[in-house]
Amino acid sequence: MSRALPKYNKRRVVIAGGAAAVVLSGAVIVGNAMAGEGKSAETKAASPGTVSCPAVAPSLPAIPASAQAEVDRNLALLETQIAEADQRLVDTVGQGGPNFAQNAIIGPLKDKRVATIERIALSIGRTAAKPTGLESLAACTLSTAGGGEQAPNDPATPPPAAGEGNDEGDGAGDNGEAGNAGGGGANTGAAGTVNCPAVAPSLPAIPASAQDEINRNLALLDTQIAEADQRLVDTVGQGGPNFVQNAIIGPLKDKRVATINRMATAIGRTAAKPELPVDSLATCSLNG
Repeated sequence: MSRALPKYNKRRVVIAGGAAAVVLSGAVIVGNAMAGEGKSAETKAASPGTVSCPAVAPSLPAIPASAQAEVDRNLALLETQIAEADQRLVDTVGQGGPNFAQNAIIGPLKDKRVATIERIALSIGRTAAKPTGLESLAACTLSTAGGGEQAPNDPATPPPAAGEGNDEGDGAGDNGEAGNAGGGGANTGAAGTVNCPAVAPSLPAIPASAQDEINRNLALLDTQIAEADQRLVDTVGQGGPNFVQNAIIGPLKDKRVATINRMATAIGRTAAKPELPVDSLATCSLNG
């Protein structure tokens, strides 16, 4: 009996140790499963979705032979813009707040499409009737992983400031000071202001028939800058390090390109169309 007791106790220790190991292994398995489950849910929630935009080509009239190459280039550019927006959705998953995709990707994409579609209309209008109503094709939506779409003015997303995203109606002052591209950086602290080159001094003599349209577009440039300044104030603290450049400065340039091109076209109807340095005149920087 005296020898059996230690052997019995040894068996008890081995059995108890084995049971503990089983319990511990089970806990690790459950923990790993839960961790994997959480990671899967997180990845699913962060799915970027894709951009969905209206086709432009089916809405175009007969294209003059002289405009075909330019129209084709701009139709290809529209496709490139969508592909780049899709890539940005992938690259920025998890960045910014709930409205990041709308403010930094979908909104700027619309502005680029407005300028590109306007160029298509202008190229056709040089030798045929200029098509109208194409600007309605500029707005895109975000198709989420679940198959739903978030429209530009989805109730979950605050609507843009008055005139924003519509090149005919936004703007804020052409302040007449030369600015350089850039102005990215986190939108934190003081909002700063937008600095854009003056356009009026670069214009040639303006025919009387074009004066009203030129004045409207110069005023529109002022409005575009004012609205960009207001957006800087309204979005302080939002987005990542490139939010200001991607969501405010870049889209402002696209709007200015379209506006400046309209002025050149207005003058060109009754006089020589000016070859303006559109890129340099359209590019703005951030003060402060």
